[in-house]
Amino acid sequence: MKACGLSTVGTLLLCVIGSSCTPAPSEDVNKPEARLIERAGLAMGTELKLTAWTPDEKLAQATFDEVFGEFDRLDRMMSVWKDGSDVLRLNAAAGDHPVPVSAETFEVLTIARDVSVATEGRFDVTFGALTDVWKFDQDQDESIPSAEQIRARLPLIDYRALELNQAAVTAFLTRKGMRVHLGGIGKGYAVDRAVGIFHARGLTNFMIQAGGDLYAGGRRGDRPWKLGIADPRAPDGPSFASVELSDSTFSTSGDYERFFVKDGVRYHHILDLQTGQPARGCRSVTLLTGRAVIADALAKGVFILGPQKGMALIERLPDVEGVIVSAKNDVLVSSGLKDRLTLLRQPTDSP
Repeated sequence: MKACGLSTVGTLLLCVIGSSCTPAPSEDVNKPEARLIERAGLAMGTELKLTAWTPDEKLAQATFDEVFGEFDRLDRMMSVWKDGSDVLRLNAAAGDHPVPVSAETFEVLTIARDVSVATEGRFDVTFGALTDVWKFDQDQDESIPSAEQIRARLPLIDYRALELNQAAVTAFLTRKGMRVHLGGIGKGYAVDRAVGIFHARGLTNFMIQAGGDLYAGGRRGDRPWKLGIADPRAPDGPSFASVELSDSTFSTSGDYERFFVKDGVRYHHILDLQTGQPARGCRSVTLLTGRAVIADALAKGVFILGPQKGMALIERLPDVEGVIVSAKNDVLVSSGLKDRLTLLRQPTDSP
């Protein structure tokens, strides 16, 4: 299988295309017609936008309430900003003793380990050792760490030093000073949990978007959901490509999400864990697969692997498709997606 190259510039964001969609006429004239019902708010440090296509607004709003509650519950377990979270307790016990964690946190750590193996360690939740050197989270500033600062932390990044005991449901960082950070996988896991909530309440036509992680369930009226891939260097402009989705996830990782530019150089939050510097091979990676937690984590690993090795990995994995925008402004599309992706225009040509 071979990826197709398009000479384009830019990175990817997701947005819904189309302002209306007419369902098939109802046989019961008194039966309310399905329509879009939406809610947006903050969750896990990003905007969470929920959409349902249904005639039952009460059901939709109750579902939205439950989803926001689930995001908050998971955030209390997995955040590095919430006192008493599983992650903070795990980090505090590094090099000392195993820590009991919730079933949810244990599952996320297990998936993270699998993705680390698949990406040759490019994705690694123990990157937390660098988060107070590079500050791209809630404490973001534009300071650039010295080579010595980075070099001192690199030995503390190693997913193989995270021990997971399934029988006891415990996790253990074997080296003092190591830190887990689930910022590259936690939102995807929460999106998957939200999908389960929608289905449990009988809603099959919906969309969940948490930052760069998106799941489109069912259809929007009489057609699939149509998503636009926004021009990252002109995000308020028209989309440069589009794709139709149904019961699938898209997750995008790019150098535009959390970044600053200093002396003409773009510094962003996706770090090459072999060097401790922002990864430079890609501008954006968008993955399409069945589970948001896999797409969320894998997108970071592919980004760091770079366009050639990253696309080779996508082509090897079952049920995974993707789009990579390289640092040289080439767009690579996986073989299973190229016939579904519609290129609308060339993205803006700028650094």
